[in-house]
Amino acid sequence: MTLESSPAWPSIILAAILFGDAALSLKPPAFIEVCLRGVRLPAEWWWTLIVIKLLAASGLIVGLWVPGIGIATMVGVIAYFCAAAIAHIRAHFLGSEFWVNCLGMLTISLGALIATLLIA
Repeated sequence: MTLESSPAWPSIILAAILFGDAALSLKPPAFIEVCLRGVRLPAEWWWTLIVIKLLAASGLIVGLWVPGIGIATMVGVIAYFCAAAIAHIRAHFLGSEFWVNCLGMLTISLGALIATLLIA
């Protein structure tokens, strides 16, 4: 069984969202900065999130041509946002940033994986 990123649109949409998120994080607007400070992520580590998101977006695009890569990347993105949700819960930072940003991205990521696996 080969797990391909077909149809392509869930991967493309998720990659675009992650790329946009990474681009915004280069000079974080207030809502991103509030979120990162709220979960107590040290500012000197913020760059790692940009790298992770860019690698994820790249993996989703590569996965359009290389079987398995896109699905594995989607699972990784879901794990990333699960870890982010855990960070929010541990920090007791459960405002709109948690519900809209964090769980919103987790939902989008899960939706992309489900759409890819079920719509073939």
